Amino acid sequence: MSNIKPKILLIEDDRNARNGIAKILRLKYDITVAEDGIRGINILKKNDFDIVITDIKMPGADGMAVLKETLKKNTPPLCIIITAYGSIETAVEAMKEGAYHFISKPINLDGLELTIERALESRKLQTENKKLKKQLNLKHNISSIIGKSAKMETVIDLIRQVAPVKATVLLTGESGTGKELAAQAIHGLSERTGAFVPVHCAALSSNLLESELFGHEKGAFTGAIERKIGRFEAAHNGTIFLDEIGEIDQATQVKLLRVLETKMFERIGSTTPIETDTRIIAATNKNLEEMVKNGEFREDLYYRLNILNIELPPLRERKEDIPLLVHTFIKQAAEENNKKVEGITDEALNILTSYNWPGNIRELRNCIERMVVLCREKTLTTAKLPPSMVKDYSPELAKKYSPAGTLNIEENEKKLIIQALDESGGNRTEAAAKLGISRRTLHRKLNEYNIT
Repeated sequence: MSNIKPKILLIEDDRNARNGIAKILRLKYDITVAEDGIRGINILKKNDFDIVITDIKMPGADGMAVLKETLKKNTPPLCIIITAYGSIETAVEAMKEGAYHFISKPINLDGLELTIERALESRKLQTENKKLKKQLNLKHNISSIIGKSAKMETVIDLIRQVAPVKATVLLTGESGTGKELAAQAIHGLSERTGAFVPVHCAALSSNLLESELFGHEKGAFTGAIERKIGRFEAAHNGTIFLDEIGEIDQATQVKLLRVLETKMFERIGSTTPIETDTRIIAATNKNLEEMVKNGEFREDLYYRLNILNIELPPLRERKEDIPLLVHTFIKQAAEENNKKVEGITDEALNILTSYNWPGNIRELRNCIERMVVLCREKTLTTAKLPPSMVKDYSPELAKKYSPAGTLNIEENEKKLIIQALDESGGNRTEAAAKLGISRRTLHRKLNEYNIT
């Protein structure tokens, strides 16, 4: 059994009450005391606690300010509010803001100890749930990064290494290599309790991007009819993913640099600074070093972003992963589109593996989904591949599978009849209807082409 005592911060401006509560609680707990809210908040910023017990009415900073400070922690301590007034309104307000419980003065010490015990049990369950969530995230996020090649094993190992720390990560690589998936995995494997918030910088103009990142106040500009919370605020205690970071303009670069340096920002139209504990993961398919040399990207911002770098390899450099990706995408596309496609022929898979995939994983996924949607059989074949891809692999195969190739009209007609019969389970009436011909014409064609 662990001998480590639970840590409790007691904030109470009444000296007699403070000393009396602390004397009793020290028998069981590691108690830190503060005589007012301001001192309590300063202690909170530098230390972690399991529970915070705070008076609601104090000079300088009241109990509600203390409560809000607890909620900024990566692992917030449970907050027990003390009030001399005991009104249901105060209790409801404190509970709505996130307090664990509410007790009234004069304090019943036995009742307080019972409340603390229950709070510690609740915190224990929260910790266990957090560990379980991390295990599930580990399974989900790492397994969603598909690849067993040496290059991908290196990427996965780097993701595991950088996930627990707070440092900024820069993901580089060609478009479609899976940079956002890697960012999600880093966040999922981290201890951060906030949200993963993606921002696709290239999709927004400079004015819109600034508002998206930092938010704005009502009336800050034409069309600002209400206050808007920015992505940095939404990602507090979490991760913000800045995709295509090389597309942001110089003015936004300056503001982003300030956030990295000070951990603070202002909404547009406001002068009130907002603190943020947000991890930044940036991604780009551009050469930021070249952009720095050309004066297109700030050097100081580049070095701030590039503390940890992970480069995602293009698909052509990890071709051994293509079969695994193909089968995964077939399964996903079949489920999403309610198709019964179960596999792919060796010939078609060989063609997919030999292709260089300039659009990388995104292009491969789109290709497989298109094939699955258009497939009427249980297996994907070469006939469903893009003709240009087949031609690059083998001009002879391209002629074989192209309707406009060396096949004559009779051969194409024969293929269509066989396909219609297969789809109809041999039912000739249904096959004739599919072909748009009479049953008598179908019989004649069957005899003519010697189809049994």
